[in-house]
Amino acid sequence: MTRYLLCIEYDGTPFSGWQRQEAALTVQGALEASATKLIGQEIQVFGAGRTDAGVHALGQAAHLDICDDFPAHKLADALNAHLRPHPVSILSAKAVGDSFHARFDAIKRYYHYRIMSRRADLTLDKGLVWRVPYPLDVAAMRQGAAYFEGIHDFSTFRDTQCQARTPIRSLDPIQITRRGDMVDVFCSAKSFLHRQVRSIVGSLVEVGRGRQAPEWIGEILGACARDRCGPVAPAHGLYLTKVIYPEPPEIRL
Repeated sequence: MTRYLLCIEYDGTPFSGWQRQEAALTVQGALEASATKLIGQEIQVFGAGRTDAGVHALGQAAHLDICDDFPAHKLADALNAHLRPHPVSILSAKAVGDSFHARFDAIKRYYHYRIMSRRADLTLDKGLVWRVPYPLDVAAMRQGAAYFEGIHDFSTFRDTQCQARTPIRSLDPIQITRRGDMVDVFCSAKSFLHRQVRSIVGSLVEVGRGRQAPEWIGEILGACARDRCGPVAPAHGLYLTKVIYPEPPEIRL
């Protein structure tokens, strides 16, 4: 039995999220069906995180176990052939040690939220960014984002259906940049609560629009109450970009 680590890219638009569901198309389900068809026996895929319906990925990580010793590059190509026409691509595959786990061994996850601040409708980026038809004050958003840095109780920014044992999380400094009409929000942490990034971005946009002062972020964070959160940003602007492990996983020989 050989364990393989996959790096996966997908357009989340047609999927009901990452996690396998009996009556819905999901990324995990599509991957498992493709691997099962390729190998000829039931295969399970374990992801580094569960993205919501409509969320995209540029660097999701997952692992699976296969009895046959596939050359890693051939495994990626073979899985991609069976994944068509789903908008999912295996960017790379590598053999790793038996103890490696894509979810539990991850030490950092990176997310990127894309906002298009303009009145005109989207054409090329429709379904791939959040169009906010108002000017956004990025400097004010950065001031508000500073309140999130470090260890906090993120109950305000935690979905009511979140199954995490604790709302305490440690968040790296949030980076916010502007390129013309595009505003990019970059978040990283060891782990995130359910819809935490989208909740954070939605509240920061309230600040950027001038509806709230930057200090409001500190107030609602300290309230530790979900009903104090601003509107949750839509799923289609969010991307899981990278998952980091403590060291290159041991290659099984």
